[in-house]
Amino acid sequence: MIHEKIRKTLLSEKDPFTDIFGQEDVKKGLKSALYMGRNLIVVGPAGVGKTTLAKNIVRLLPGSAGSGNGKFVRVQGSPDLTVEDLMGDIDPVKALKFGPMSKEAFTPGKIFKADKGILFFDELNRCPEKLQNAMLQALEERKVTLGSYDVDFEADFIFIATMNPEDSSTEKLSDVLLDRFDVLYMSYPDTLEIEKQIVKMKGKKLDVAFDDKLIEFSILFVRLLRENKDLEKKPGVRATLGLYERAQSNCLLSARKRVEMKDIEDAIVSVISHRIKLKPSIQYLKSPEDFVKEELKKFLKDQKMKGFQEHTQEKGDLA
Repeated sequence: MIHEKIRKTLLSEKDPFTDIFGQEDVKKGLKSALYMGRNLIVVGPAGVGKTTLAKNIVRLLPGSAGSGNGKFVRVQGSPDLTVEDLMGDIDPVKALKFGPMSKEAFTPGKIFKADKGILFFDELNRCPEKLQNAMLQALEERKVTLGSYDVDFEADFIFIATMNPEDSSTEKLSDVLLDRFDVLYMSYPDTLEIEKQIVKMKGKKLDVAFDDKLIEFSILFVRLLRENKDLEKKPGVRATLGLYERAQSNCLLSARKRVEMKDIEDAIVSVISHRIKLKPSIQYLKSPEDFVKEELKKFLKDQKMKGFQEHTQEKGDLA
């Protein structure tokens, strides 16, 4: 079994999931679940690294030699996804040649393509009930019995699924399906410093100077929005990445070599307003764009009182 082949790595490496900063409890739970060959659902808001975490497991697979070249098969949850997409179907051309009930006529679906690798099911709760039922045997026994065939098709894979609790346009997962999973809960980066590491590591870089205090400013604004009681949907790490990248491009397009506060301010509405959702009590009073502008104004005033602007002016970051 593929889970048995990665046990030695799980025991020998203190942190085999180096692509993820922080999230120590999640990593510990992931190691424990993988060691015992459990199916996993990682639950968390958009942009916290659920997919990155799953891809990181590829490096543990035999033969990948840490290169990340192991087998990683992704399924995107959707109401349009069919059982045939996941399990496979009869190829009419091969059926004519080998017979409709022959094993050779069968074209494997994604479950079988993931054999000896990782089957990553993104947004599991977006798939229809019929598909949920079709997965039960594969998750429990790592083989599938297809109705027309007398043989079982084996599929040895690590199953990692994700769910976004903030997404309302989803299907209810059946209790019998959930019973075949352990669940890990992943949240936003624990600290501003960890989020800054993520932004500087993952964000695109241009040939401009970007002072750390200005990076911290943009991240702090997003983090405070996540705590705002008027928001139903909160901005994730993609928002801080967006501010980091757009501030640089604004700077370069203004023919400067050092990012200024204005470069961040000019990007904030474009990057954040569509990534939030106001609570019903607020959304009929103002638009997300106006909400972001008002919060930015309050934030700038608060930071000025705390001496943020004085600090950055000494660094030469403000016009």
